[in-house]
Amino acid sequence: MTAAADRRRIGRTQVEVTRLGFGAAPLGNMLAEVTDAAARAAVRAALDAGIGYFDTAPFYGHGLSEHRLGAALRECAAGPVTLSTKVGRLLRPSRDATTVGPFASTLPFEAIHDYSHDATLRALEDSLQRLGRARADIVFIHDITRKWRGDRFEADYRLSIEGAFRALAGLRSQGVIGAIGVGVNENDTLLRYAADADFDCFMLAGRYTLLDTTALDALLPDCARRGISILLAAPYNSGILATGAVPGAKFWYADAPPEVLARVRRLEAVCARHGVTLQAAATQFPLAHPALAGVVVGCRSAAEATAAAASCAMPIPAALWAEMKAEALLDAAAPVPDASATNTTGRTT
Repeated sequence: MTAAADRRRIGRTQVEVTRLGFGAAPLGNMLAEVTDAAARAAVRAALDAGIGYFDTAPFYGHGLSEHRLGAALRECAAGPVTLSTKVGRLLRPSRDATTVGPFASTLPFEAIHDYSHDATLRALEDSLQRLGRARADIVFIHDITRKWRGDRFEADYRLSIEGAFRALAGLRSQGVIGAIGVGVNENDTLLRYAADADFDCFMLAGRYTLLDTTALDALLPDCARRGISILLAAPYNSGILATGAVPGAKFWYADAPPEVLARVRRLEAVCARHGVTLQAAATQFPLAHPALAGVVVGCRSAAEATAAAASCAMPIPAALWAEMKAEALLDAAAPVPDASATNTTGRTT
């Protein structure tokens, strides 16, 4: 069994995810258009590499990611996989396909925020139809952040607890879904959710990486104490921790600023001295924390899926992590991977 295929359980549920997950936002034409054939090849390569957890959302290409992922899994998956999607937006027909936010093009729908009970049930039903599936293993409440919701944040937060969470809890109790989570990139917001309702997992984007360990002090210890699993999305902070400090490297979906480029060059130098790729270090670092169930990497091609799986399996000497800490490139308190911690069953201990 490859490292990418090692499995970890979500919270106190029976749902398991592979150590490496496939993020399907790029299949919704995030940042650049992807063909149907490339999307299908990416999913097939991920499955061939042992990846068995796939994440999508209605927002990604306004339904396009869910359509493509569902079709690819029906064609390519030889057995069951773990699948997550998200609620919080309803898709309504619009006149034309458009360019929206980070998506190069979308299907002809507009995305309407709605975290109410009935809208949540409708959104999930629509997602399952697009995916061609009867159930979802994990459902996340999506994008309730101050950036996205602005003045609506507090009202939507309350509605997500009273409406969306209540709807999903009912489905969880019926076995229609396996686990409930929240997907955002704000540590403080997830701390509130952890205290206010019975969540199984959180999808945290980009806040526990080689460039950003802001989740370390409060969120991760709180989740570990409560038994809430973390799935870390965007472990490469939108690309730069995979590509390195190349021209046009992306950090939080924009060109990386000079200070980030400089820090990444220092990280690359440490990795080079130990014969390790930066992508491997970025993939494996978060998994050392006990609250982490997995990392979810966005893939738009077969090559990217194969590279992500290889980075998960690359041996990394303890001296690399020690040097990063000595050079103040990594928080001294951050747990680091132990190369000897994989047992004979393939589970990471």
